[in-house]
Amino acid sequence: MKYNHEIVVITGASAGVGRATAHRFAREGARVVLIARGSTALDAAAKEVRDMGAEALAIPVDVADAVQVEAAVERIEQEFGPIDIWINAAMATIFAPVSEITPKEFRRATEVTYLGTVQCTMAALKRMRARDRGKIVQVGSALAYRAIPLQSAYCGAKFAIRGFTDALRVELMHEKSKVTVTMVQLSAFNTPQFQWARSKLPRRPQPVPPIYQPELAAEGIHYAAHHQRRELWVGYPAVKAILGNKLVPWLADRILAKQGYSGQMDKQPVLADRPDNLFDAVDKDFGTHGRFDDRSRRFSPQLWATTHRRVVAVGVLGAVALLAHGWLRRGMDDRH
Repeated sequence: MKYNHEIVVITGASAGVGRATAHRFAREGARVVLIARGSTALDAAAKEVRDMGAEALAIPVDVADAVQVEAAVERIEQEFGPIDIWINAAMATIFAPVSEITPKEFRRATEVTYLGTVQCTMAALKRMRARDRGKIVQVGSALAYRAIPLQSAYCGAKFAIRGFTDALRVELMHEKSKVTVTMVQLSAFNTPQFQWARSKLPRRPQPVPPIYQPELAAEGIHYAAHHQRRELWVGYPAVKAILGNKLVPWLADRILAKQGYSGQMDKQPVLADRPDNLFDAVDKDFGTHGRFDDRSRRFSPQLWATTHRRVVAVGVLGAVALLAHGWLRRGMDDRH
């Protein structure tokens, strides 16, 4: 293990992408602070970090509560020291058509996913700006660019996070601050959110295939935390959705109108006792992965290429040189 002793704070760290990210930083010896609402899963995630040989501090926090967030940051800096990296991965959502979502449900999903990100960023930034160093990573989604049906609350929050982050980035640039902020836009991942997010769909919700394992997202987040990238896209589906929406949004509308409902549900009915974490944490440890292990990919050529741009550039230049050499040889042979 390489001990770097970075102090890294991860919200939404009790499951899914947040938990996988905690594992990724723990493997390099970072001092990891895990923030989430549910104590059972949070404690289990912290134990995993410690079992990897890293220090862990688990703090139950509802990121929608600014007072809790501020108290947590004070405790972190007192017990662990100055925060180096803050990663916002906490989220809450609801799967339902707009017509079936109540104002209270919309408000709650927005308070956790969007305002939680804003409040955590502000609390971390207050300390980082004073020290003129630090990195904030917002965990976003392709849905921050291309909204889809049945996830209006989540899409709205992710769009808002992107707007907030873009504005903040420019403000930091104007101040010539050494604090940096980046956003990681993810594809579909195999996380437990599809088992505990509130749903009013007739069948079990699922991510739109292709699906990736959370560890791949963690690799992208770890890379973004240590490199100067405005944004990092993880997985070819994110690239396709973002660029496709920029070029032909009307086509995406039509495709989603036909496939956006069925693509987000499997064939099994929703169980009557299905847990729901929109307003209160589910007191159960679901782990890092969701129920889609047999359908999930562990590697993305797109992510490898975007995190190895120099290697790719050298390879492209080499291929061009070989082609040019071949053309030149054929041209000389033709002359003779």
